[in-house]
Amino acid sequence: MNLEVLVEEPSAKEALQALLPRIVPGVRFEIISFDGKENLLRKLPHRLRDYSRYWASVNLRIVVLVDRDDDDCVALKGQLLKMANEAGLPTEAVVFRIVIEELEAWFLGDIPAVCAAYPRMPADLAKQAKFRDPEIVPGGTWEALWYALRKHGYYPLRFPKSVAAAAIAPYMDVESNTSKSFQLFRDGLRRLVNEEN
Repeated sequence: MNLEVLVEEPSAKEALQALLPRIVPGVRFEIISFDGKENLLRKLPHRLRDYSRYWASVNLRIVVLVDRDDDDCVALKGQLLKMANEAGLPTEAVVFRIVIEELEAWFLGDIPAVCAAYPRMPADLAKQAKFRDPEIVPGGTWEALWYALRKHGYYPLRFPKSVAAAAIAPYMDVESNTSKSFQLFRDGLRRLVNEEN
């Protein structure tokens, strides 16, 4: 089996390079990063039509990962499913997953990984009310993560999302992450791959 994962930004690609081998061991994959969510959504219908022509013959499965941002989750998922349907791509070939709210929610779902990557971070960060549910961090997930990192001496001028993703993802425990969107991504990916076996 071959897996192609479409993501909207380089930080997601960095994280998935480390996470995919632990989520679906032994599966060959390629991660394709687009220049933002808008660019991914604009190019997706054409790419899905291309996939529909050859996915079965090369044993390909496709995963599309986008941030919810301020979109309505149900409406966004409906838009993605409609694109696949119009492209003629069956549901066993593709999985769409939406990160609530942004990729950094996955990192906040594994505070021990954040602390391992950044040793000056306090181990009790997950106990702070703000971080108890990584899907609903007030003020935005990447902003909250950057604020916490900056407070403890990391990235004072800007938040390099790809650098942080590459630092944190290798330490993440894919089985115990508390981010619901990460759990749905992990489980959906495993179902997609295991349907073939």
